[in-house]
Amino acid sequence: MTSVQLHPDIERARHLAPDLSLDDATVLALRGAGLGAPVELSDRVERTDHVVVDDPRVVVRVHRPRGASGPLPAIVQIHGGGYVLGSYEMDDPRFDRWSPELGVIGVSVEYRLAPETPWPGPLEDCYAALAWTHAHAAELGIDPARIGIGGVSAGGGLAAALALLARDRGEVPVAFQVLECPMIDDRRVTVSSQLDGLLVWSRESNAYGWRAYLSDLYGTDVHYTAAPARADDLSGLPPALVIVGGADGFRDEDITYALRLSQAGVPTALHVIPGAPHGVQMFVGTAPAMQWERLVTDWVREQLS
Repeated sequence: MTSVQLHPDIERARHLAPDLSLDDATVLALRGAGLGAPVELSDRVERTDHVVVDDPRVVVRVHRPRGASGPLPAIVQIHGGGYVLGSYEMDDPRFDRWSPELGVIGVSVEYRLAPETPWPGPLEDCYAALAWTHAHAAELGIDPARIGIGGVSAGGGLAAALALLARDRGEVPVAFQVLECPMIDDRRVTVSSQLDGLLVWSRESNAYGWRAYLSDLYGTDVHYTAAPARADDLSGLPPALVIVGGADGFRDEDITYALRLSQAGVPTALHVIPGAPHGVQMFVGTAPAMQWERLVTDWVREQLS
């Protein structure tokens, strides 16, 4: 089995990698502890929570640059956590920077988690948030023609699936999609998915996340909105950014998806950061983490301009 090759900065900071050895007990413990240390936020952003749907309850957090006049572009953002962990609070630090710097409104989705809520529940929560954002664009000060979607890891997988679902239903337009190390292929048959020494998100954790998300459908020929890598037709989707680390188990499935998007006529930017593991953003101050943030921010700025 081939071992993963990490960037020297990551090797020196590998002690920062969390232990995400997952089973039903550790998932509950990790949910209670939260992912990552609390971050002090500025007063440059107004944050308000809104109930999108009462039953099942779906909440979004709207991040708006303080004092900005609209209408502004918006991003419906979906947090990561392997479909089983995480909270919309994970998006607070990013929109604390992006909202004032890029003049964008963030709409972070608190979707239901697996295994308690398997597919399609979390995806339908994200669709409800996207539809709500369009329906309330005027009162939120949002330009309805400039609403993009984005997500990291499982959130990236949900964003990719949401783009497909929105295309298929034809009810709400999506201006662009930001897919950061998206978790999109339940089959786990690529070379990178079998690497030894994966930091943050191991082969075992990946298998647990997919089993939880797909429930009784795990191991079957699931629908492409459950695992977007299975989609036969990627035409008609919005412009995409796909970014992944060279030391991420998702590397090969994400590169393939970006290639297929481009072949289907979707304007697609692909970045592979050498030596970057899954969740490289948590290795603050390292060269791969800074490169990642710069590339994502610059691409989003271009979409919003």
